[in-house]
Amino acid sequence: MWWFQQGLSVLPAALVVWSAASFVFSYITAIVLHHVDPLVPYISDTGTIPPERCLFGIMLNISAFLGMATMYVRYKQVYALNPEKSKILKLNKIGLTLGLMSCFGLCIIANFQKCILYYIHVVGACLTFGVGAVYMLVQTVLSYLMQPEVHSKDIFWIRLTVLLWCCSSIVSMFVSSVVLYSGLYGTNLVQKLHWDPQEKGYTAHIISTVSEWSLAFSFLSFFLTYIRDFQKISLRAVVSLHGQTLYNTPQSFVTDEQTLLIAGSI
Repeated sequence: MWWFQQGLSVLPAALVVWSAASFVFSYITAIVLHHVDPLVPYISDTGTIPPERCLFGIMLNISAFLGMATMYVRYKQVYALNPEKSKILKLNKIGLTLGLMSCFGLCIIANFQKCILYYIHVVGACLTFGVGAVYMLVQTVLSYLMQPEVHSKDIFWIRLTVLLWCCSSIVSMFVSSVVLYSGLYGTNLVQKLHWDPQEKGYTAHIISTVSEWSLAFSFLSFFLTYIRDFQKISLRAVVSLHGQTLYNTPQSFVTDEQTLLIAGSI
């Protein structure tokens, strides 16, 4: 049995591979069509002009779905491993909420392009990366609280290292972007897709773009740490039949349902 066939490890693996492919494919398409510069453009710039915009959008929407599924399975895993620890269960619920918000932000990024609806795109980026970083923090804290009974110390330190990588990328990107768009190097730089190395502000632009790519891959690296945990999870569906046909509902089932309605349980 291959490693990705063990448990649900294929879920975070698929999330990482698919998300990385969405960045790489849209980047290659944009470069081939000369829509952006080859040297480290913004990730969003590689999904601004058709046809790469269409590819970028649909692939990131699928990434958001995979992200929600991965985060929900992680939530159920932590809940099952710590059924009586109220502190961990509370943090676990907060983590799931933050994770779903981050995935919603990814959908905004995918469907509201930078050069068309810039401020909505920025809101999506803040939800994806800002709230996503807090999600990573919560999961790192959970890893700390669950060691050594559930988690080893190694996985906690790995997640902490990736979290610090993510935070440093956020700080670097924020500072360089503020400098770049402060007005010192001109206006309408948001719409600018091609840069000359001799232009003022080019250094700040490169720092900002490199930080963005670093930030994106720090997120993907964090989900790689779920693979070993997910190898110990299986998923199954339990089917309960209330009759031998899909067209006639047994009278006993209708009676039970009416009883629940009268009792206010539904």
